[in-house]
Amino acid sequence: MATIDRQTATLALAHALAAAGRGLPVFPLSATKLPALRSPHHGEQQPVRCRGECGLPGHGVHDATTDPAAVRALFAAAPRATGYGIACGRAPHRLVGIDLDIDTAHGNDSVGALQQLALQHLFTIPPTVTVLTPSGGRHLWLTGPADTTVPNSAGRLAPGIDVRGSGGYLVGPGSVTAHGRYRLAPGTAHLPPAPCPRALLRLLTPPPRRLAGAPGGTTPGRRGEGLIQFVLAAHEGQRNTRLFWAACRAYEHGFGDALADALTAAAVRTGLTEQEARAAIASAERLTRGRG
Repeated sequence: MATIDRQTATLALAHALAAAGRGLPVFPLSATKLPALRSPHHGEQQPVRCRGECGLPGHGVHDATTDPAAVRALFAAAPRATGYGIACGRAPHRLVGIDLDIDTAHGNDSVGALQQLALQHLFTIPPTVTVLTPSGGRHLWLTGPADTTVPNSAGRLAPGIDVRGSGGYLVGPGSVTAHGRYRLAPGTAHLPPAPCPRALLRLLTPPPRRLAGAPGGTTPGRRGEGLIQFVLAAHEGQRNTRLFWAACRAYEHGFGDALADALTAAAVRTGLTEQEARAAIASAERLTRGRG
């Protein structure tokens, strides 16, 4: 097993160096897909605001670099790394990752949802680098313009579609995780990351959320009723995903607090406990507040 581990770590470093050579900032990941280096601030009183200013490694995506010597040093400090992360939103590529989770067993067809969005908003996804995940999903690599910051999001576009933007990262092809290997889709290895279509970019960068009660703020109205019906239509295996997605949309449009009780009641009717529902809504509020 030790020999396999050393070989896996060696291959992870080789893949990371190749990515860095193409201008993609990288850092080591463990088999859990989390940063492989422990934070130098572990045990300090929270919250710690350091993003690498202390000069020590162990700041996750903020360690990412294209410098070969620095990449080697990071992996030397993380001998058990089995993969590497690629920082999104960073020059020169300003990578935007569209993470399509394939979960047809629970009714989440993220590929179909993206196709539907493309039809509704009149854009097409150009040929681009595509990474196949061990779970059967895929990551589409796109590039964003220098004057636009794409935020991270989970299920905001549609259930099963996550976005990796500024401050986020993608698992690089060639990485090995506890669930398997990430690999380039056939026919995409030679492609550069394609520019994100403008119409899709507008969907990825929603306008700033209005505070509830502020001038011009919104109230639930018919949109809120639609979100409640979306939650009520959830089948087993979809409940948390649909509730989280609906709560994110409500908070983004400024009426999350006003709709929280109704969303909770709807989720309880589908089979969630009130505690589970409240926790999902609170997670949505934290995520959207962090993007505001």
